[in-house]
Amino acid sequence: MQNEQKLSYYISKSKLININKFGRKIRIALLGSYTLNGIAETLSVKCADSNIGCTTYLSEYDQYNQDILDDNSALYKFVPDITFLLLDNRNILGDFFHFPYSSPESDRQQFIKNRTRHLENLIRAFTRKSKSKLVITNLTIPTYSPYGLYETKTNYNLQEMVRDYNSQLEKMALVNDSVYIYDFNGFVTKFGEYNVFDHRQFFVGDIKVAFDYIPYLVHDMMGYVKTILGLNKKCIVLDLDNTLWGGIVGEDGFEGIKLGNDPIGKAFVEFQKILLSLNQRGVILAINSKNNAGDALKVIKEHPNMVLKEENFACMKINWNDKVQNMKEIANELNIGLDSMVFFDDDPVNREYLRVNIPQILTVEIPQDVAQYAQTLMSMNDFHLLKITDEDVKRAKMYVQEKQRKKLEHSSTNLQDFLQQLNIKITFKKVDSFTIPRISQLILKTNQFNLTTRRYQEEDIKKFIKENHWVGCVQVEDKFGDNGITGVFIVKKENIQWTIDTFLLSCRIIGRGIEDGILGHILKKAKEEGIKKLKGEFIPTKKNTPCANFFADYGFKKEGNTWMFELHNPIKIPSHIKYVIEQ
Repeated sequence: MQNEQKLSYYISKSKLININKFGRKIRIALLGSYTLNGIAETLSVKCADSNIGCTTYLSEYDQYNQDILDDNSALYKFVPDITFLLLDNRNILGDFFHFPYSSPESDRQQFIKNRTRHLENLIRAFTRKSKSKLVITNLTIPTYSPYGLYETKTNYNLQEMVRDYNSQLEKMALVNDSVYIYDFNGFVTKFGEYNVFDHRQFFVGDIKVAFDYIPYLVHDMMGYVKTILGLNKKCIVLDLDNTLWGGIVGEDGFEGIKLGNDPIGKAFVEFQKILLSLNQRGVILAINSKNNAGDALKVIKEHPNMVLKEENFACMKINWNDKVQNMKEIANELNIGLDSMVFFDDDPVNREYLRVNIPQILTVEIPQDVAQYAQTLMSMNDFHLLKITDEDVKRAKMYVQEKQRKKLEHSSTNLQDFLQQLNIKITFKKVDSFTIPRISQLILKTNQFNLTTRRYQEEDIKKFIKENHWVGCVQVEDKFGDNGITGVFIVKKENIQWTIDTFLLSCRIIGRGIEDGILGHILKKAKEEGIKKLKGEFIPTKKNTPCANFFADYGFKKEGNTWMFELHNPIKIPSHIKYVIEQ
């Protein structure tokens, strides 16, 4: 579990932050049914620690209804990117919190229906007036009931009232793309009701989260912030000895390492199980270990208690080389940015070495007690996604397929021979409720082959579709498998000229002519509709140099700060690619 500073630390540090120095910025609104003091300051500091400039709006005490329902409220003038609505039992339940059985069962049921209907109206009003993501806390299941032991023998009891409310809230979120539930009940369960709720602070100022636990709450809230900004991590790089198993295999031998069978060995198995669960959800795993490759691979392939197998690792650097160099090679082979990687190593010297030399990588400060490894990983807020797409689930398999492509490339005599053997097919997919989450995900995260790096949420994509923009996405397949949806474009359609607003490809598939095939398809479509010119724009960043010459190489001519293609010119469409347009 993450260690947190006292709230006073965050309040003091927040006064020193200059948000103008950060390239990434976010606007966060905080609404609540109770006192929220300290949350805004803690968010500002935690955002700054992640190189994010955070501006906050803090609603007046228990004014969330007025803020949401008033079209001219300060909330909407603030224009948040993400809004947190923090609710509590006492406010929502009113007298039913203390006296649930003073009314008959039918009244209790009607009361919850009324409260959930009111919340549904608030959600509808908010989503109509704002493009902000809305994160609502569920209610804590009460542990006290005036009925005591007889609580569970009572129809529609107090706990059932709260569970019903939470269930209805979840259903509302399921049908609304911009609404999410924060499991505050789970937060209280994790830290303990008597820790999170301090009666003294409650009586003083209606404070429902004790000061000592506000930093932990904000840690969870940061999971939403990082995900919205596309800053979540996608690769965990692991040491081996005393990280995935106990002991040193080169000294203790295959049978001497600790993995299962005893308390220490069971802790390593549990850690591996959590890693495997993340891998199955799409987090890439890799190895960076100073070791004899033969000894280490024997454990991975043959040890009966080894949970992670060879196929779970997209890249393995098991050698005696410098770990910093190994890490750079892993990033290069996987075609991912260093800032999307997380490093686990039991050795504090190695950790410090990585932090100093590659600060972009998140090097986790893991505890000395291996029993806390799994807990440390589970408490991290860096792997969350607001939507898990098919591409996320298949990602680990896709990287195994990429190894096969690399092998073919190295055996081919030239690039054209390699491309012909790949049997590439690109499908221009329908843009609908199934593909829009993936389109937004790529727009938020893709950096290297991204011509403009404009960032758009799902709500923005839906708005573009209504506003005469052509939003497209492509699925890429070849003889080794399906890469999934890995390309996105947005074209603003005007009478005599179209403009490419967004054009990007996942780094996994660049350099195979796919980018030319997609652009050729766009140009061909524009020409068919009588358009004379297509305009493109390249906005340079620190990371998108791989596409700096894309327009020039294709045949666009630079005019000022933009690139133009006259559609009477020949349109290049690579012949080694099969094209399918989904109807």
